[in-house]
Amino acid sequence: MKKLVLVGPAEIRLWLRVSRQRAYQLINRADFPEPYQVLQMGKVWDIADVDRWIRSNRPWLYQTDEPGPYGSGPP
Repeated sequence: MKKLVLVGPAEIRLWLRVSRQRAYQLINRADFPEPYQVLQMGKVWDIADVDRWIRSNRPWLYQTDEPGPYGSGPP
């Protein structure tokens, strides 16, 4: 069984290499994945959903060797 990995706005911000304000603009877009769950501390997303969105909407992030929040490049 695959392990569920959740990410919040802070991880998404690092992954996208954007400011906190820009990250919130993006996660509130109509085409951004629905959160996996909304907790008292905020929204969390399944990393696979966010990965698919980034691959579709920000493919250049996968064409770099710059370190990302999960090692070398996005997960």
